[in-house]
Amino acid sequence: MKNYVVLLGLLLMALPGAAQQATNKRAAMKLNAGIITPRLQETKAFYRNVLGFGTTFENEFYLLMHTPNQQAELSFLLPNHPSQQPLFHKPFTGQGMYLTIEVEDVDRLYQKLKQQDVPIKIELRTEPWGDRHFAIEDPNGIGIDVVKYSAPQDK
Repeated sequence: MKNYVVLLGLLLMALPGAAQQATNKRAAMKLNAGIITPRLQETKAFYRNVLGFGTTFENEFYLLMHTPNQQAELSFLLPNHPSQQPLFHKPFTGQGMYLTIEVEDVDRLYQKLKQQDVPIKIELRTEPWGDRHFAIEDPNGIGIDVVKYSAPQDK
């Protein structure tokens, strides 16, 4: 048994990064949240015009949008569509969900949205734990917390 352990150790040392690559392959995962809504066009306009999202894919019952830097995606699906299984038929009811969007300059985006008359649900503020943020709401009733994460300031 000891010989096998030594052999395994030698093999891993002979293949630099092999163990790390195997771990990374198992850990690779991408999350795309989806919201079932009858408001595809209003939702598309909101995310495009207010937050600068782009459209990755769209058809008559499905909309996939991406953040401006294309690092995250969000999808929207018409309810009760015959191409989908019953699990994906019920529409979102407007409660119990929120999104957080991290930005570099939360103050600039806040001012821009105020100038566009986007309704602000929570005014710009700095929390005791350091975050600076404000909140808006999408056409589906989903609260969107727009935040710049920061360490608390010593006072």
